[in-house]
Amino acid sequence: MSVKIADTAEQSEDRVKVVFIGGLGRSGTTLLERLLGQLPGVMPLGEITHLWERDLRGNEMCACGATFSHCEFWERVGNSAFGSWEAVDVERINALKATIDRTRHIPALASKKLAPAQHQLVSEYAGYFEKIYTAAAKDTNARLIVDSSKHASLAYCLRWSPNIDLRVMHVVRDARGVAYSWTKQVRRPESPTGDQMTRYSPAKAAILWNAQNAAFSLLARRGVPVRRVRYERIIQRPRKVIASLARFCDLDLVETDLNFIGDGWADLGPSHSAAGNPMRFTVGRIPIRSDEAWTEDMPDGTRRMVSTLTRPLLGRYGYLNEDEILPEEQPLQTGRTAGGE
Repeated sequence: MSVKIADTAEQSEDRVKVVFIGGLGRSGTTLLERLLGQLPGVMPLGEITHLWERDLRGNEMCACGATFSHCEFWERVGNSAFGSWEAVDVERINALKATIDRTRHIPALASKKLAPAQHQLVSEYAGYFEKIYTAAAKDTNARLIVDSSKHASLAYCLRWSPNIDLRVMHVVRDARGVAYSWTKQVRRPESPTGDQMTRYSPAKAAILWNAQNAAFSLLARRGVPVRRVRYERIIQRPRKVIASLARFCDLDLVETDLNFIGDGWADLGPSHSAAGNPMRFTVGRIPIRSDEAWTEDMPDGTRRMVSTLTRPLLGRYGYLNEDEILPEEQPLQTGRTAGGE
Protein backbone atom coordinates (compact mmCIF):
# COMPACT_ATOMS: atom_id res chain seq x y z
CA MET A 1 0.00 0.00 0.00
CA SER A 2 1.50 3.34 -1.06
CA VAL A 3 2.00 6.11 1.43
CA LYS A 4 0.60 9.53 0.57
CA ILE A 5 2.11 12.94 1.17
CA ALA A 6 -0.08 15.51 2.85
CA ASP A 7 -1.36 18.46 0.85
CA THR A 8 0.14 21.06 3.17
CA ALA A 9 3.90 20.95 3.68
CA GLU A 10 5.55 22.70 6.58
CA GLN A 11 6.15 26.24 5.37
CA SER A 12 9.36 28.17 5.75
CA GLU A 13 9.19 31.37 7.79
CA ASP A 14 11.28 33.17 5.16
CA ARG A 15 9.39 32.28 1.98
CA VAL A 16 10.00 34.19 -1.24
CA LYS A 17 6.87 36.01 -2.37
CA VAL A 18 6.04 35.25 -6.01
CA VAL A 19 3.18 36.37 -8.20
CA PHE A 20 2.66 34.02 -11.13
CA ILE A 21 0.94 35.58 -14.15
CA GLY A 22 -1.12 32.87 -15.83
CA GLY A 23 -3.31 32.51 -18.86
CA LEU A 24 -2.96 31.70 -22.53
CA GLY A 25 -0.43 33.75 -24.48
CA ARG A 26 -1.64 36.81 -26.43
CA SER A 27 -3.92 37.72 -23.53
CA GLY A 28 -2.02 40.75 -22.26
CA THR A 29 0.20 38.94 -19.76
CA THR A 30 3.38 40.75 -20.85
CA LEU A 31 1.71 44.15 -20.54
CA LEU A 32 0.58 43.28 -17.03
CA GLU A 33 4.07 42.11 -16.09
CA ARG A 34 5.63 45.31 -17.41
CA LEU A 35 3.17 47.49 -15.48
CA LEU A 36 3.65 45.57 -12.24
CA GLY A 37 7.40 45.75 -12.75
CA GLN A 38 7.36 49.53 -12.43
CA LEU A 39 6.15 49.35 -8.83
CA PRO A 40 8.68 49.79 -6.02
CA GLY A 41 9.90 46.52 -4.54
CA VAL A 42 8.76 44.44 -7.52
CA MET A 43 11.18 42.45 -9.71
CA PRO A 44 9.80 41.00 -12.96
CA LEU A 45 11.77 38.05 -14.35
CA GLY A 46 9.80 37.22 -17.50
CA GLU A 47 8.82 33.68 -18.48
CA ILE A 48 11.19 31.60 -16.39
CA THR A 49 9.76 28.40 -17.83
CA HIS A 50 11.72 29.19 -21.03
CA LEU A 51 14.96 30.27 -19.33
CA TRP A 52 16.53 26.82 -19.41
CA GLU A 53 16.31 26.27 -23.17
CA ARG A 54 16.27 29.78 -24.61
CA ASP A 55 18.81 31.38 -22.30
CA LEU A 56 21.07 28.72 -20.82
CA ARG A 57 21.24 26.76 -24.07
CA GLY A 58 20.31 29.35 -26.69
CA ASN A 59 22.03 32.33 -25.03
CA GLU A 60 19.21 34.58 -26.19
CA MET A 61 18.91 38.23 -25.32
CA CYS A 62 17.86 39.56 -21.94
CA ALA A 63 15.43 42.47 -22.01
CA CYS A 64 18.32 44.72 -21.00
CA GLY A 65 19.87 44.16 -24.43
CA ALA A 66 22.75 41.91 -23.40
CA THR A 67 22.89 38.24 -24.24
CA PHE A 68 22.06 36.05 -21.28
CA SER A 69 25.67 34.98 -20.72
CA HIS A 70 26.80 38.64 -20.64
CA CYS A 71 23.99 40.01 -18.43
CA GLU A 72 25.52 40.90 -15.07
CA PHE A 73 22.18 40.52 -13.28
CA TRP A 74 21.61 36.97 -14.49
CA GLU A 75 25.24 36.08 -13.83
CA ARG A 76 24.79 37.11 -10.19
CA VAL A 77 21.52 35.18 -9.95
CA GLY A 78 23.12 32.03 -11.36
CA ASN A 79 26.07 32.26 -8.99
CA SER A 80 23.83 32.79 -5.98
CA ALA A 81 21.27 30.14 -6.89
CA PHE A 82 23.47 27.33 -8.23
CA GLY A 83 27.11 28.32 -7.75
CA SER A 84 27.19 29.00 -11.49
CA TRP A 85 24.90 28.40 -14.45
CA GLU A 86 27.31 25.69 -15.62
CA ALA A 87 26.20 23.63 -12.62
CA VAL A 88 22.61 23.46 -13.88
CA ASP A 89 21.64 20.20 -15.58
CA VAL A 90 19.28 21.36 -18.33
CA GLU A 91 18.69 17.79 -19.47
CA ARG A 92 17.45 16.89 -15.99
CA ILE A 93 15.13 19.89 -15.92
CA ASN A 94 13.72 18.98 -19.33
CA ALA A 95 13.16 15.43 -18.16
CA LEU A 96 11.33 16.64 -15.08
CA LYS A 97 9.27 19.05 -17.16
CA ALA A 98 8.20 16.28 -19.52
CA THR A 99 7.28 14.09 -16.57
CA ILE A 100 5.23 16.52 -14.50
CA ASP A 101 4.91 20.00 -16.05
CA ARG A 102 2.30 19.32 -18.71
CA THR A 103 -1.37 20.26 -18.91
CA ARG A 104 -2.31 16.58 -18.94
CA HIS A 105 -0.69 16.17 -15.52
CA ILE A 106 -2.79 18.89 -13.85
CA PRO A 107 -5.39 16.46 -12.43
CA ALA A 108 -2.62 14.65 -10.53
CA LEU A 109 -0.94 17.89 -9.44
CA ALA A 110 -4.30 19.22 -8.26
CA SER A 111 -4.93 16.33 -5.91
CA LYS A 112 -4.82 16.92 -2.20
CA LYS A 113 -2.07 14.35 -1.75
CA LEU A 114 0.86 13.12 -3.81
CA ALA A 115 2.56 9.75 -3.74
CA PRO A 116 6.12 9.96 -2.37
CA ALA A 117 7.81 9.37 -5.73
CA GLN A 118 5.75 12.05 -7.45
CA HIS A 119 6.20 14.46 -4.57
CA GLN A 120 9.97 14.06 -4.84
CA LEU A 121 9.95 14.88 -8.56
CA VAL A 122 7.67 17.90 -8.14
CA SER A 123 9.76 19.22 -5.25
CA GLU A 124 12.97 18.83 -7.23
CA TYR A 125 11.50 20.59 -10.25
CA ALA A 126 9.95 23.46 -8.29
CA GLY A 127 13.25 23.81 -6.43
CA TYR A 128 15.00 25.09 -9.54
CA PHE A 129 12.48 27.92 -9.86
CA GLU A 130 12.53 28.63 -6.13
CA LYS A 131 16.32 29.10 -6.19
CA ILE A 132 16.06 31.60 -9.05
CA TYR A 133 13.26 33.54 -7.33
CA THR A 134 15.15 33.66 -4.03
CA ALA A 135 18.45 34.71 -5.62
CA ALA A 136 16.75 37.45 -7.67
CA ALA A 137 14.88 38.77 -4.62
CA LYS A 138 18.06 38.94 -2.56
CA ASP A 139 20.05 40.57 -5.36
CA THR A 140 17.50 43.37 -5.86
CA ASN A 141 16.00 43.58 -2.34
CA ALA A 142 12.66 42.89 -4.01
CA ARG A 143 9.59 42.22 -1.91
CA LEU A 144 7.81 40.54 -4.80
CA ILE A 145 9.04 38.47 -7.74
CA VAL A 146 6.96 38.29 -10.92
CA ASP A 147 7.07 35.19 -13.11
CA SER A 148 4.95 35.52 -16.25
CA SER A 149 5.42 31.92 -17.40
CA LYS A 150 1.65 31.63 -17.96
CA HIS A 151 1.41 27.81 -18.02
CA ALA A 152 -1.09 26.51 -15.48
CA SER A 153 0.79 23.25 -14.99
CA LEU A 154 3.85 25.13 -13.70
CA ALA A 155 1.71 27.03 -11.20
CA TYR A 156 0.41 23.68 -9.94
CA CYS A 157 4.00 22.50 -9.47
CA LEU A 158 5.01 25.66 -7.62
CA ARG A 159 2.14 25.31 -5.15
CA TRP A 160 3.93 22.31 -3.64
CA SER A 161 7.02 24.30 -2.65
CA PRO A 162 6.94 25.21 1.07
CA ASN A 163 9.42 28.02 0.40
CA ILE A 164 7.30 29.95 -2.13
CA ASP A 165 4.53 32.31 -1.05
CA LEU A 166 2.56 31.92 -4.28
CA ARG A 167 -0.13 34.21 -5.66
CA VAL A 168 -1.60 33.90 -9.14
CA MET A 169 -2.94 36.58 -11.45
CA HIS A 170 -5.14 34.84 -13.98
CA VAL A 171 -5.38 37.01 -17.11
CA VAL A 172 -8.28 36.38 -19.48
CA ARG A 173 -9.08 37.93 -22.83
CA ASP A 174 -11.91 37.37 -25.28
CA ALA A 175 -11.16 34.02 -26.94
CA ARG A 176 -11.93 35.45 -30.37
CA GLY A 177 -9.25 38.12 -29.96
CA VAL A 178 -6.76 35.59 -28.61
CA ALA A 179 -7.38 33.15 -31.47
CA TYR A 180 -6.97 35.91 -34.04
CA SER A 181 -3.72 37.08 -32.46
CA TRP A 182 -2.23 33.56 -32.59
CA THR A 183 -2.56 33.59 -36.40
CA LYS A 184 -0.24 36.62 -36.75
CA GLN A 185 3.39 36.36 -37.70
CA VAL A 186 5.55 37.88 -34.94
CA ARG A 187 9.33 37.86 -35.12
CA ARG A 188 11.35 37.04 -32.01
CA PRO A 189 14.02 39.79 -31.95
CA GLU A 190 15.98 38.01 -29.22
CA SER A 191 16.55 34.95 -31.41
CA PRO A 192 19.93 34.90 -33.21
CA THR A 193 18.30 33.15 -36.17
CA GLY A 194 15.30 35.50 -36.39
CA ASP A 195 12.76 32.84 -35.48
CA GLN A 196 9.04 33.57 -35.53
CA MET A 197 6.85 33.15 -32.48
CA THR A 198 4.68 30.04 -32.45
CA ARG A 199 1.43 30.26 -34.41
CA TYR A 200 -1.78 28.31 -33.81
CA SER A 201 -4.87 27.80 -35.90
CA PRO A 202 -8.01 29.42 -34.43
CA ALA A 203 -9.38 25.98 -33.48
CA LYS A 204 -6.15 24.99 -31.70
CA ALA A 205 -6.00 28.37 -29.92
CA ALA A 206 -9.62 27.94 -28.76
CA ILE A 207 -8.86 24.50 -27.29
CA LEU A 208 -5.78 25.81 -25.47
CA TRP A 209 -7.76 28.84 -24.24
CA ASN A 210 -10.32 26.52 -22.67
CA ALA A 211 -7.73 24.27 -21.05
CA GLN A 212 -5.55 26.98 -19.54
CA ASN A 213 -8.35 29.13 -18.21
CA ALA A 214 -10.31 26.24 -16.72
CA ALA A 215 -7.17 25.02 -14.97
CA PHE A 216 -6.70 28.27 -13.07
CA SER A 217 -10.24 28.08 -11.71
CA LEU A 218 -9.44 24.70 -10.18
CA LEU A 219 -6.18 26.04 -8.75
CA ALA A 220 -8.12 28.54 -6.66
CA ARG A 221 -9.99 25.65 -5.05
CA ARG A 222 -6.69 24.19 -3.91
CA GLY A 223 -5.96 27.07 -1.57
CA VAL A 224 -3.77 29.18 -3.86
CA PRO A 225 -4.78 32.87 -3.90
CA VAL A 226 -5.94 33.54 -7.46
CA ARG A 227 -7.11 36.90 -8.80
CA ARG A 228 -8.74 36.95 -12.21
CA VAL A 229 -8.23 40.09 -14.29
CA ARG A 230 -9.57 40.81 -17.75
CA TYR A 231 -7.26 42.18 -20.42
CA GLU A 232 -9.95 44.64 -21.46
CA ARG A 233 -10.16 46.04 -17.92
CA ILE A 234 -6.37 46.49 -17.80
CA ILE A 235 -6.62 48.57 -21.00
CA GLN A 236 -9.60 50.60 -19.82
CA ARG A 237 -8.47 51.30 -16.24
CA PRO A 238 -4.78 50.43 -15.91
CA ARG A 239 -4.11 52.60 -12.88
CA LYS A 240 -7.07 51.24 -10.93
CA VAL A 241 -6.28 47.63 -11.88
CA ILE A 242 -2.62 47.86 -10.91
CA ALA A 243 -3.52 49.47 -7.57
CA SER A 244 -5.97 46.65 -6.87
CA LEU A 245 -3.48 43.96 -7.82
CA ALA A 246 -0.83 45.57 -5.63
CA ARG A 247 -3.19 45.20 -2.67
CA PHE A 248 -3.73 41.55 -3.65
CA CYS A 249 0.05 41.11 -3.32
CA ASP A 250 0.18 42.96 0.03
CA LEU A 251 2.16 45.85 -1.45
CA ASP A 252 1.76 49.17 0.34
CA LEU A 253 1.72 51.92 -2.28
CA VAL A 254 1.36 55.66 -2.17
CA GLU A 255 -0.46 57.56 -4.91
CA THR A 256 2.76 58.75 -6.55
CA ASP A 257 3.90 55.15 -7.07
CA LEU A 258 1.37 54.97 -9.89
CA ASN A 259 2.43 58.17 -11.66
CA PHE A 260 4.05 56.13 -14.43
CA ILE A 261 0.50 55.41 -15.68
CA GLY A 262 -1.32 58.21 -17.45
CA ASP A 263 -4.42 58.62 -19.59
CA GLY A 264 -3.87 56.04 -22.31
CA TRP A 265 -0.13 55.60 -21.73
CA ALA A 266 2.50 54.21 -19.40
CA ASP A 267 6.20 54.91 -18.91
CA LEU A 268 8.26 51.72 -18.79
CA GLY A 269 11.80 51.41 -17.49
CA PRO A 270 14.39 48.79 -18.41
CA SER A 271 14.10 45.25 -17.07
CA HIS A 272 15.87 41.90 -17.05
CA SER A 273 13.00 39.81 -18.36
CA ALA A 274 14.56 36.53 -19.46
CA ALA A 275 11.96 35.45 -22.02
CA GLY A 276 8.57 36.43 -23.34
CA ASN A 277 6.75 38.68 -25.78
CA PRO A 278 8.91 41.20 -27.73
CA MET A 279 7.21 43.95 -25.73
CA ARG A 280 9.66 43.16 -22.92
CA PHE A 281 12.33 45.09 -24.85
CA THR A 282 10.28 48.30 -24.98
CA VAL A 283 11.51 51.18 -22.84
CA GLY A 284 9.89 54.59 -22.58
CA ARG A 285 6.31 55.76 -23.08
CA ILE A 286 3.95 53.26 -24.62
CA PRO A 287 0.30 53.68 -25.61
CA ILE A 288 -2.23 51.61 -23.71
CA ARG A 289 -4.98 50.84 -26.14
CA SER A 290 -7.13 47.87 -26.94
CA ASP A 291 -6.27 45.60 -29.85
CA GLU A 292 -9.68 44.98 -31.39
CA ALA A 293 -8.58 44.23 -34.96
CA TRP A 294 -10.22 40.83 -34.70
CA THR A 295 -13.70 42.40 -34.59
CA GLU A 296 -13.22 43.62 -38.16
CA ASP A 297 -10.71 41.21 -39.66
CA MET A 298 -11.69 37.79 -38.31
CA PRO A 299 -13.88 35.90 -40.83
CA ASP A 300 -17.43 35.36 -39.61
CA GLY A 301 -17.16 31.58 -39.89
CA THR A 302 -13.98 31.52 -37.83
CA ARG A 303 -15.54 33.76 -35.20
CA ARG A 304 -18.57 31.49 -34.89
CA MET A 305 -16.35 28.43 -34.61
CA VAL A 306 -14.22 29.93 -31.82
CA SER A 307 -17.34 31.22 -30.05
CA THR A 308 -18.87 27.75 -30.14
CA LEU A 309 -15.77 26.01 -28.84
CA THR A 310 -15.28 28.45 -25.98
CA ARG A 311 -18.89 29.37 -25.23
CA PRO A 312 -19.12 28.19 -21.59
CA LEU A 313 -16.12 30.19 -20.41
CA LEU A 314 -16.90 33.14 -22.69
CA GLY A 315 -20.20 33.41 -20.88
CA ARG A 316 -18.65 33.00 -17.44
CA TYR A 317 -16.14 35.76 -18.13
CA GLY A 318 -18.79 38.11 -19.53
CA TYR A 319 -17.77 38.07 -23.20
CA LEU A 320 -21.09 37.06 -24.73
CA ASN A 321 -23.54 39.72 -25.88
CA GLU A 322 -27.25 39.22 -25.25
CA ASP A 323 -27.84 38.19 -28.85
CA GLU A 324 -25.15 35.50 -28.52
CA ILE A 325 -26.64 33.87 -25.43
CA LEU A 326 -28.81 30.85 -26.16
CA PRO A 327 -32.32 30.72 -24.62
CA GLU A 328 -31.34 27.87 -22.30
CA GLU A 329 -28.40 29.99 -21.04
CA GLN A 330 -30.57 32.91 -20.00
CA PRO A 331 -30.73 33.43 -16.23
CA LEU A 332 -34.03 32.70 -14.55
CA GLN A 333 -36.08 35.79 -13.70
CA THR A 334 -38.23 35.43 -10.64
CA GLY A 335 -40.41 38.25 -9.41
CA ARG A 336 -38.70 41.31 -7.89
CA THR A 337 -35.21 39.74 -8.00
CA ALA A 338 -35.06 39.94 -11.80
CA GLY A 339 -32.30 42.14 -13.13
CA GLY A 340 -30.12 41.72 -10.06
CA GLU A 341 -26.39 41.11 -9.98
